[in-house]
Amino acid sequence: MDRPAGDTRAATQRPSLLDLALGGGVPKRSFFVALVVGTLLNLINQGDALVAGAPLDWFKIGLTYMVPYCVATYGAVTARLAALEAKE
Repeated sequence: MDRPAGDTRAATQRPSLLDLALGGGVPKRSFFVALVVGTLLNLINQGDALVAGAPLDWFKIGLTYMVPYCVATYGAVTARLAALEAKE
């Protein structure tokens, strides 16, 4: 990208999506969101199996934690992107 003569701003490179998703405390916050939301959803979805002592569907349990983690991470990354764009 060519800059006009006299433009002293340094060319800054936008961080990658992976950098945004893995930095700034995003994984830690997403983990705690997934822990709380995933636990509540698992109690709602498989509470009867837990009470009855029936076998649990471990695949569904894993997905029930992964979905809130991904949603929280997506929200954090889009917020960080918006903040970077606002600075430009």
